[in-house]
Parts: sequence; structure tokens; C-alpha cells
Amino acid sequence: MIPRYISTARHALLASSLLLLLPIASVAEELDYKNQLPSVPPRAAAEALQTFQVADGFRIELAAAEPSVVDPVAMAFDADGRLFVIEMRGYSEDDSDMLGRVRLLEDVNDDGIYEKSTIFAEGFSWPTAICCTRKGILVGAAPDIIWLKDTDGDGKADERQAVFTGFNKSNVQGLLNTFQWGLDNRIHGVTSSSGGNVQRVVDGKPTGKPISLRGRDFSIDPRTMEMIAISGGGQHGMSMNSWGEKFTCSNSDHLQQILFEDRYLARNPYLSIPSVRRSIAQDGPQAEVYRTSPVEAWRVIRTKLRAAKIVPGIVEGGGRPAGYFTGATGVTIFRGDAWPKRFQGLAIIGDVGSNLIHRKRLVEHGVAYQGIRIDESEEFVSSSDIWFRPVQYANAPDGSLYVADMYREVIEHPKSLPPMIKKHLDLTSGRDRGRIYRIVVNDYQRRSTPRMTAMNTLELVSLLNHPNSWHRETAARLIYERQDNTVVSQIERSVTKASLPEGRVISLSALSGLKKLSPGVLLAAMHDEHPRVRQHAIRLAEPLLEKSPELRQQIANLAGDSTVHVRFQVALSAGYLPDEVKVSVLKQLARSDGENPDFQAAIQSSLRTNAGRLLAELALDDSAPKELLSLLARQIGKQQRPDDIANVAKLLPKLNSDQPKVFQFVITHLAIPPGSSLAQQMAKATNGESEEVINKMVARAKATLKNRDAPIADRIRAVDVLQYGPFDPTTFGKLLEPSQPLALQEAALKEMQGFTEPEVAELLVSRWPNMAPGVRTKASGILTSRATWVGVLLDAIDNETIPTSDVDGSQLVELKPILSEQQGRRIDSLLNRPSHSDRAAIITAYRSSLTMDGEKERGQKVFNKHCTACHQFNGEGHPIGPNLAAMKNRGAEAILVNILNPNAEVNPQYLNYICLTNDGRTISGVITNETATSITLVQADNKSETILRIDIEQLKSTGVSLMPEGLEKVIDQQAMSDLLNYITQSE
Repeated sequence: MIPRYISTARHALLASSLLLLLPIASVAEELDYKNQLPSVPPRAAAEALQTFQVADGFRIELAAAEPSVVDPVAMAFDADGRLFVIEMRGYSEDDSDMLGRVRLLEDVNDDGIYEKSTIFAEGFSWPTAICCTRKGILVGAAPDIIWLKDTDGDGKADERQAVFTGFNKSNVQGLLNTFQWGLDNRIHGVTSSSGGNVQRVVDGKPTGKPISLRGRDFSIDPRTMEMIAISGGGQHGMSMNSWGEKFTCSNSDHLQQILFEDRYLARNPYLSIPSVRRSIAQDGPQAEVYRTSPVEAWRVIRTKLRAAKIVPGIVEGGGRPAGYFTGATGVTIFRGDAWPKRFQGLAIIGDVGSNLIHRKRLVEHGVAYQGIRIDESEEFVSSSDIWFRPVQYANAPDGSLYVADMYREVIEHPKSLPPMIKKHLDLTSGRDRGRIYRIVVNDYQRRSTPRMTAMNTLELVSLLNHPNSWHRETAARLIYERQDNTVVSQIERSVTKASLPEGRVISLSALSGLKKLSPGVLLAAMHDEHPRVRQHAIRLAEPLLEKSPELRQQIANLAGDSTVHVRFQVALSAGYLPDEVKVSVLKQLARSDGENPDFQAAIQSSLRTNAGRLLAELALDDSAPKELLSLLARQIGKQQRPDDIANVAKLLPKLNSDQPKVFQFVITHLAIPPGSSLAQQMAKATNGESEEVINKMVARAKATLKNRDAPIADRIRAVDVLQYGPFDPTTFGKLLEPSQPLALQEAALKEMQGFTEPEVAELLVSRWPNMAPGVRTKASGILTSRATWVGVLLDAIDNETIPTSDVDGSQLVELKPILSEQQGRRIDSLLNRPSHSDRAAIITAYRSSLTMDGEKERGQKVFNKHCTACHQFNGEGHPIGPNLAAMKNRGAEAILVNILNPNAEVNPQYLNYICLTNDGRTISGVITNETATSITLVQADNKSETILRIDIEQLKSTGVSLMPEGLEKVIDQQAMSDLLNYITQSE
């Protein structure tokens, strides 16, 4: 080991600065950097150990190295402590060569060094995930998940079959990964950004309906090989803590928590939430990191080439070659017992590009956590060797943390390397190397590895209370796989007698896996002193609630628990209670926690029925959270259940007389279309009173709108009420007069979008000449929001009532997938859309902007006017498109091409989708979240809309980027030069 010293980083930066002084060839000359890009030699394993800087109190040890293992990217210990390793030798361009392997490592004398190495199986393309189960292993190698087993004991798989297929593999950095055992006795996996439509494989053939895994992860029952979709969406790396809470990462967003189980959300098709994932790092997604390795020469040269506007391609962000998370990998929650207890539950994350391992302490922050940096201006582990590539981690049998080091000279997406650099780099360099380390404390004493396959099931039960998570989980897995009911009484004793709360929780899960949970055991656990035991007892009691009044009563009692996690679980599990108990429990939680958006979602998830009853219970309460009332009212208006309508109908007259503001609030959020069956049912249920009351409410609203002396806030609220009457062109026409306050005009436009009448489009066209530019933009969005209104807009463009320049052509183009072919041709004709060859000509014409003298100040104005709707830079704008903070020194030519031809190469996560709803409305945008019941689309200006799946008639990818073509119409060559200067030269 070398001592930690701060000047290492300064030496790295000095080396980088010196490289920037290297002479650069002119554009006309042949660029050849051979002499400036010598191969960096690898270090032998023993020598590499001397390059590490490790936090005080810890040390790093070598467990295996080449030739015993190469290119490790994932690993799993079997029940006897043998280590199975995925070797991804085909990274990053050689997937077709099928170089991937599974290696079996064995520590024969149990001294911590794996001296025996066997190739267990080979012939995989880009394998990325592995777990041990049923005396064999599951391997993730897109498009398949493959079952492997050694039946004759020679250390090589002689049984091999695909069990699932359909995972996509469009991106080597976005493949399925990370198989982990969960408290639900299932194997959890990460789908990543490539997604998939996955089917079970039976007798070599895909079988059954494909499971869509776009934006969601999956879990597998190892006994039945049943797969289900679950909440997720991270990129590479996922881990669970001892309470089953799940953590992941996505590119530079290095620490995220998954807050909701998909099964809860799926119960109520009227529930929508913006995202199941939450970024929880206190220092932000793209946090600073502190490398001690020199920045690679090729990386510095590439930065120089971009800054000189010679070659395209992404360079490191912020004008710095390094210094922040750009590609987090392998999030793992440490749960071993070989470190001091205060380090239990740390989040461990790697940054392979910066040759380091980062750690954060997880601090409870309501239902979620907050990740707090521990190491100030340094990292948990860093290496001065640029070959150190920590890609994945594992909690080990010995209680330590294992690290898979891919050990590569270059770990970079090949497409991001300019040809004159790439030709001097060997992207296969390191294919014959790799290391596995363990991180231990300085006074670590190794213990012997248990051989669990030789243990009887009773012996396994004793391990459920082991302080090391690997022992607990492996024992629980084997108990589930064996299905040995002779140990039920011993596990029941463990539920109440185990000394560790983690042991009591996993004992409950083991009983659940054997289907031997009894009300008595669950009641005892619900009285446990530790809140996490109570929480899991509630969750596991769900299947028994129908037949156990005692369990139902105890869950009702726990609605008043002092711990937020217990109350949150009650909110989720209440959906399995009988109606009367459910409403009472949720009412109590609404009063105690209803202002919390997480509780609002949990409460609504339990209300597939009885939303009207809960609304009636809460509406008369002055302290009732308004947002929850709004969610309930919206569900009732959409769901139209007779019992809900009856409850609301009884409520409205009293609200109207006693609390008119609450009455109007409820009515507004019910969103009852006039003349609809719901309106008729409401009128019938109240003997016509509801219709009369609503008519009076609309009349009062119109009176308020006519009174120009009324406060603007009251007039805007009055606009919301107009939806309960028929569309009134006179009222809306007056609201669109230029003399009206802008906020009132915008409120009127927003309300008009909810109507379906053709008069809406006709009114907008007639008022167009008097509209201000900003209002026209919003009106254009409305006219393109329904296919039935597009014809009116096209006619107006045709007869020049509306100038073509006033309309965002991209909005019309997005509609083409749901329009007739004739309308599509008409749009192309009216907009005079350039062909691909025209687009190339435009780019050629704009190359002059690369040599102009651009001004950064003018460029900032161009950016603020045309780019902030979708991009964030220097604290301005919205982070919808690619993060410019990560590439603000981007090569000018590459940026130019992407601005003028944004659809040349589109990352799947930025593809634009168009959604047609059942009521004829169209919404477009990038899909940022998917759950069992909803999708969330984000549009320009960071406008997001979550659409219930039950409201979707069609959902299609446009195949193009959210970024529109045609910016050359509003940005000339000089303005483009200014913009490029602003992006590339900002500090």
C-alpha cells in the first residue's frame, strides 16, 4: 500500500495540463497521435496492490487474478462458498465472437485465495448476470437467461438450456444484469435501458404472452421459473438492504431508491405516480469524485480535439477530463459482519472511468433515505492504476466485500472514440486479465467457510439469525428450495426468539416460502419491539387477512404506529382489508400522513374500491389534505362506481351549504362531463339537486369572469369551473381577448383542451390574429392535441389565416403515426419538410459557423431562447434531453450535426412517443417512467404528464428524437457560431 496524500490528484491534473500543450496538426494534415498514445502497461497483481489508497481502518486483499479469472463483471457464491464468475471477454465490440464465459473458482484450503479455476461454461455473447439456485446457476446473456448445471461433479456444466428469451441488446452498457435473492423468495434482476419483451422458453421454444419490461425490472421464482415484472429501471447495479428496500443507479445518477412495489400499484388502474425511483444522493446525481489516477492520454487528447473543433464526439463534462460521476456501476448495500457494525448498510458504488470505489451512508429521510458522503475530498478506495475497473461487488461468506475488477486498459464506448485516436488503442487490451479483491478491516480474522449443501435443514434454520447476510440469505434460499416442512416449528421459534431483527424478518419470509405462516406467528411479530419486524409481519399477513379478524384488528391498530415505515406498510396492505376496516384505517393515515405524496400514492393504491366512501369521510374535515381529496375525486370521476357516486351525492348538498369552497374543489376535481352518464347518475341520486347546484356553480363562475375587478386568482379558479357546462364560445372568446391578463388567457386555453367540440378549434383559428406570440404557441399545442382538430389547423395554414411560421412543425409531424396517410402527406407538403439529403445540405451550409468568431454572451441568449426547453446548462433550462453539464466542452462539429440532424442517431431513452387517449387527445414526449398502471411522458419545458394505461388507446414511438428538426429556420450561421462558442467555452 502507498500512503494517502492529497498531491496525487494534483500530479494527475498537472500531467493532463502538460498533455494539453502537445502540438496539434492542422485540419488539412493527417492527424496521427501514435507517439502520444503509447500503450499503458498493466501491472502484475502483486504490484497493483501497491497502487491502492484505502480509507483508514481498511485494507484490500487479492482473492483471485489472471490466469485464474479474466474480465469479471458479475459473481455469485454458491452454498459451499465456491465463486462463480461471469467473464465478459467480448466487451466492447466482439459480441458476435461468443467469447463470454462462466468461471468456477474454488478456495480448496479455505485461506481466502482461489487457487482452483475451472471454465464452467463458455460460448456466451456479452454475459452480464449470475446467481446460484437449485444446485445450478442462472446466467443472464441477452437475449436469454440460461440455466446451467454440473450433474457429474467435474466442475463443468453438462446441462444447459435457455429458460427465458427476449431481452434486447442494443447497447453494451444497457444489458440485463444483477441477479439478487429477495425477501420474497424470488430472484430479482435488472432489465436496464435496452428493455425487452420476454417469454418463457419451454422445450427450446418461446411460450406464452411476452412480458413487457420497458422501464421495469423482473423477478423469477426459482422453483417454478415464473417471471413477473416489478418496479425498477436502473442501468447497471442493484442491491437490497436487510429490510428488502431496493437501491440502484442510472448512468451519472449514482444512487437511487425504488420506493413502490409494482404489485401494489397494479391494484388500482386509476393510480398514477411520476416515478417509482428517486435520486437520494445528498450531493446530487452527478456528484464529485476524487480520483488518484492520472487522466488517460487519449482522454486528454480527445478533449483537445473537441475544443479545437476538429473532430466530433462526446468529451468529458465541465471541460474537465474527470472529477464527477459519469457512469456509476454496481450499487451494493454492504451487509457483512467482518466490518464494524457502524458500517452495516453503507451504499457502495463504483466509477470505472475514475478507477475508484465510492461509499455513502444511508440515513432515513421519511419513507425514503438520503445518501450522505462519508469521505471528504477523497474516496473509500482509489487506485493510481488506470487499469483498475471496479464493476460489481458482493457480500461474501467471510463477511467482507468482494470487488470484481474487469482490469482493462480502456473502458469506453467505441463509438465515442475518434478514428485517429481509436486506431492507436487496443480495445481488447486486458481480455486476458482480471482480478477479484476483498475489502476488509485491518484487524480482520478470516473464518472458515460453511458447506451448506451438507447441512440438514434444521442446521440451516440456525443460520437465519447469523450476523452475516450471506449466511442468512443462503440458508433461506436453501430452505425455500428444499420445501422441508419438518422445520416449521423451529422457524416459528426463530421469528420470536432470534436475537437479530434481521433474523426475525428473514424467518418470517422463510415461513412464507413454505406456506406455513399462521395468524398466531404473525400476531406475535406485529408486537415485536423492532419496527421492521412489525412492517414485514403486516406485509406477509396480506394473504391471511380475509379469514383472520385478529390480524385485521392488529393491522388497524398499527395505523397509529410511531414508525413511518410501519404506517407506510399499513397504507399499502390496507387494500387487502374488508371495506369497512380499510376505510377506517386509511382515514386515520390520511389525517396523520396524508400531506406526504408517498402516503397519498400508498393510500390510493389500496382504493381500487371505496374511494367515494373515504372522500365522504374526509371532505367534512377541515384538516383533510387537499391533494389527497383531489386524487380521490379524480378517481371517482373516472371510475364511475355507483356506490362511490352515491356517497359523493349524499355529501355534496351538505358541502354546498357548509363548506362551499370545499364543495367547488371536490366538484372541480370530479371532472364530471356535462350530459355524461355520471352527471345523470349524480342528478338521479340527488333528485336533481346536483345538476341544479352545478349549474349555479357555473353561473357564479361566469359572473366572476365578467367582473374584471375580481382578484385574478378568483377569476383563474372560475375558469376551472367552466368544464361543467357546455363549451361556451362567447365566454371563452372574451377570455382570449388581448386585453385580458395573460394568466387568464393561458388558463382559458388549458381548460379548452378538455373539451372535444369542433368549435374549440374554430374559435382558436378565428382569434389567432389577435393572439400574442406566447399565446399562439400554446394555442398551436391545443390544435395539435386532438386528431379531430388537425384538419381545421391545416385548413387555416392552407388559407394563410395561420402562418406556417406560427406553428411548431414538429408537433404536426409527431401526429403522423395516428393520422391518415393523406393527412400525413398534407403536413409534409404544408411544412415543406427537408429530405435526408436536404438535411445533409443544411449541415454543409452551416459548417461555416465552425470558423466564425462566435461570442459567448450572444450564444447564451440563443441557448436561453431555443434550447432551455429540453436542456440544462449552467443552471438554466430543463434536464429532459442529454445532460450538457456532462459534455459542455463538446466538440463543436458534433454538436452542430446533432442540432441540425437530431435524428441521425437517437439514444433509446430520448425517443419521442405519441400517446392517443380514449377521449381523442394526443400527448407526446419522452417516456421517463412506467408502472403497471401508468406511463409518464415529459415534453419540452419540462412539462410532464402521467397517463393511466386504462386511458391509452394507442402508444407509438415516432422513431425520432424529442429534439425537433428545422432549427436552422430560427438560428442562422452566426447565431449557431455564438451558440457553439457558449457551449464549448463556458467554464
